[in-house]
Amino acid sequence: MKINNLVGFLLLGTMALSSCKVNDEISASTPDWTEASHGNSVSPDYDVAFPQDKVNTLEITMTSADWQTIKSDMKTKSGSDFGASSSGIGMPGGANPGGGGGGNAGGGGLDLITGDPIYVATSVKFNGKEWYHTGFRLKGNSSLSGAWRSGNYKLPFKLNFDEFEDTYPEIKNQRFYGFKEFSMSPGYNDNSLMRDKVASDLFRAAGIPSAQTAFYKVYINFGDGLKYCGVYTMVEVIDDTMIKNQFGEDDGNIYKPESALKTFVQDDFEKKNNKTAADYSDVQSFITALNASTRTSNASQWRSDLEKVFNVDHYLKVLAVNNVIVNWDAYGAMAHNYYLYTHSTKKITWIPWDFNLSMTTSSTSGQGNNQQGVSLAMTEVTNAWPLIRYVADDATYYAKYKAYVKEFNDNIFTTANVNAMLDKNYTLIAPYVTGTEPEQKGYTYLSSASDFATAITALKTHVVTRNTAVKAFVK
Repeated sequence: MKINNLVGFLLLGTMALSSCKVNDEISASTPDWTEASHGNSVSPDYDVAFPQDKVNTLEITMTSADWQTIKSDMKTKSGSDFGASSSGIGMPGGANPGGGGGGNAGGGGLDLITGDPIYVATSVKFNGKEWYHTGFRLKGNSSLSGAWRSGNYKLPFKLNFDEFEDTYPEIKNQRFYGFKEFSMSPGYNDNSLMRDKVASDLFRAAGIPSAQTAFYKVYINFGDGLKYCGVYTMVEVIDDTMIKNQFGEDDGNIYKPESALKTFVQDDFEKKNNKTAADYSDVQSFITALNASTRTSNASQWRSDLEKVFNVDHYLKVLAVNNVIVNWDAYGAMAHNYYLYTHSTKKITWIPWDFNLSMTTSSTSGQGNNQQGVSLAMTEVTNAWPLIRYVADDATYYAKYKAYVKEFNDNIFTTANVNAMLDKNYTLIAPYVTGTEPEQKGYTYLSSASDFATAITALKTHVVTRNTAVKAFVK
């Protein structure tokens, strides 16, 4: 017994020493790790990650081999080498591709990039701290294709802080002040660099949940030293923190559809959570109710059945904001850029997404088509877009929509309110766009410094124009 006890004691001691050694090795490889900054037990710190009164700085470092891996992957997925159309380096300006193709009412938009680009492990530094083996991948469709072909290093990308946790167990559940992922928008086709932020803020001001945003200066080392890649808008990822923060729950299904909602095709409804449960009955019921024949035979019954599964009143507010500001790269022109969340009591709820092509009357696509936003009256919208066409055809819903258009225009989308937002954002980012630390050719979409100021003036003029259009529409 004494011998056995001694052996057991020695074994436990050996295990303890081994555990200490492993822990010491992990600590040595992640010295900046604290629970508040890197752990997953803390609530998302919006004040740190999404400040509204300053511009944060990110430094991202990859190896030259990682950059070569990205280039090889992108050549396969886009059919083009980086910089294949190098004459566009620096400034594609307003003539870049928009949503790509114009009015695609099928299952999704025009795919210029086939599949998601590959992740590579990078070092991310912020405020003197490092985040380890952070997943970095390019993102986007027309924006990524245009930037890639022109050889512009101001590329749209995503960060996933625990993407490589299986390869590097020491970063298991790594977070950035409570956030797992960020989407980084470079202001492609937006010389103001602020449409993503302003539009998202306007939606939330109207009571519509939308991702939080903040401006960041971004430096990236592609294997040959840090380069200033300009001002980005960091965008909160919908299925990471936004749902829980703004809906108070996140147990329901979250979808990122590529659907015009005429018929249910499972592959058009990408599930962002609850992936092991192959239950799509919520969106199936929604599409069935939306396209039911009772719409023309018994409108009251159609509305009742639709409202049992879909938050129609909320959608009418989304539609009102979308049409007032003019957000053409959205449902009604392209079958993408929205999420659906099945709330426990509020039913399926629409979440708008991706606003870099908003607040402009039209945009020219890479295929030469002039893309127009949905008009306030929506008379031009066909049955290819049933959610818009059918609510617009219903007198009860149309009256509510019209009231929401007026309410948003009179109380939120005023020249005073929006000009204040634009001026504040201009003051924040101007030094890092055209001022003391300006964006540089090859790392910017501005062809000249004047493009930035001109774009802000154009946004202000756009608000005045839309205010006038709304007043004519609601009178």
